[in-house]
Amino acid sequence: MSPDLSFIAAPMVNQSDFPFRRIAARYGATTVYTQMLSPERLIHDQEYLESHRRDLQYRIEESISTVVQLCGNNAEEIVEAGRKIQDLCDAIDLNLGCPQEVARDEHFGAYLLGQKDWPIVENIVSCMAQSFTVLVSTKIRLCQPSTKTVEFAERLQASGSSWITLHARTVSSRRRRQGAADLSEVKKLKESERLTIPVVSNGNVRVFDDLAKNLDYTGADGLMVGETLLGNPCLFSNDVLPDPVDISLEYLDICRLYPGVATLKTIQTHIRHFIDFQCTRRPWFKKLRVALNACTDLDDIEHLLRVKVPRWRGMTMKSAEEGSEHERDGIDLADSGVLWHLPPN
Repeated sequence: MSPDLSFIAAPMVNQSDFPFRRIAARYGATTVYTQMLSPERLIHDQEYLESHRRDLQYRIEESISTVVQLCGNNAEEIVEAGRKIQDLCDAIDLNLGCPQEVARDEHFGAYLLGQKDWPIVENIVSCMAQSFTVLVSTKIRLCQPSTKTVEFAERLQASGSSWITLHARTVSSRRRRQGAADLSEVKKLKESERLTIPVVSNGNVRVFDDLAKNLDYTGADGLMVGETLLGNPCLFSNDVLPDPVDISLEYLDICRLYPGVATLKTIQTHIRHFIDFQCTRRPWFKKLRVALNACTDLDDIEHLLRVKVPRWRGMTMKSAEEGSEHERDGIDLADSGVLWHLPPN
């Protein structure tokens, strides 16, 4: 069955772990992508393969529509790697948008967008489509010149791509962004008479209202959102920001429920993003970063969120003095039965 492309959580390096994908799906993401996976490591690194298969197995338990993203420039290697995980996903995407230096150095991602490399890409997509039991998709950036983007997309369609996601920026290894994404290019792609597969728009979504504006303007079949979801994973569901501590604790609960698929560093980074998104200008935010980096396990993080952060925010409970007494007495308020009502920032 084809994934629902309406609202997609983008692939993000070291941030598209299952607990984050789960919380995004809980709040409106109709399909979620894994981070970009290395075919070479899936083939030759058993621990890496088992880790990502375990991550994807949880997706089966929760019935979350999931796309695995692979990178590379070797069709045979990509096909071999994809066959190792295709039983645990709904589609496999070829990354043609990564701007990082490693992609430039190893010649994959957005560095395959030049016309001289189109035959390589067409062969990869064709081999994927003919070899996999699941759908194949492609995520691209703008070609240079951008007028070539539509032609490239048509070639991807002919090679077997079931849909195309366009991040409407050109590639830069030094800067991930160079101005706003040019949504007029998504509109052109969608309006191409020869392109009949779905087009997903990626870029320029910062707040809830941007979702409808983007779709109305581009006419795209769906939206993919990346970094904004890191701060507000509830973006797809409504325009009310979640309390940053509440959403952090909710994410932490999912990490406990599905252990071993998100590293401590990944968890710490997610918590920082959730709180940074709304509280970065608060005088206590620097203390939070230091304290968060010092945490050695999930219990430490939970204590930080339930005890220290509420105190820094100016908790409203019976009295601030009572809270201080509890802390001095060594009582962990997270276990004391006290209900903490967090005020708006």
